[in-house]
Amino acid sequence: MNQLSVAGKALTVIFAVIFMIGCASTETTDTTDAAAEAEARRAAEAQAAEQAAEQAATDRHAKAAQQTLQDAVAAAGYVVYFEFDSSTLQPAGREVLDAHLALAKTNTKSIRLDGHTDERGTREYNMALGERRAKAVADYLSVNGVASYRIEAVSYGEERPVAYGSGEANWSQNRRVEIK
Repeated sequence: MNQLSVAGKALTVIFAVIFMIGCASTETTDTTDAAAEAEARRAAEAQAAEQAAEQAATDRHAKAAQQTLQDAVAAAGYVVYFEFDSSTLQPAGREVLDAHLALAKTNTKSIRLDGHTDERGTREYNMALGERRAKAVADYLSVNGVASYRIEAVSYGEERPVAYGSGEANWSQNRRVEIK
C-alpha cells in the first residue's frame, strides 16, 4: 500500500500542477483580453475625438461661409430701386437680389417684400404699381430658387416715403422694394 499511496500522491501532485498550469494560462488570456479591450476603447475614443474635431472644423467653416453671405447682403443693401412708372428690374436691382438669393438658399426664413412708389399718381394706381414692383422682385427670387411660399409681397404705394418733398431726388428714393 505504500507504493499505491506514493503513486496516488504523485498523481495528485501531477493533477495539481496541470491544474495550476491551466489556471495560469487562463489568467494570461484574461489579461490579454483586458488589454485588447482597453486598446479598442482607446482607439474608439481617439476616433470619436477626431470626428468631434472634424465636426467643429466643419461648423466653423459653415459659420464663416454664412457670415460671408450676410456681409455680402449688407454690402448690397436691402432696397431695390425702380424707374418712374416701372416695375422692371434694373441691373443694379438684380445685383442686390443676387446677394439675397445666395443667403436665402442657405436657410428657410420667410422674406417680405414691401413695394413703394413716389407720390405721383392716384392712390389706387400707386398701390397697384407698388404691388407689381414687389411681385417683380418675388418672381425673380422664385425663378432663381427661393420657394414661393417663403415670399410675401406687400404694397404700400405712396404711403411710406423715405424722402419727403417734390423733385426727382426724393421721388427716386421712394420708388423701391424693401427686402425684409
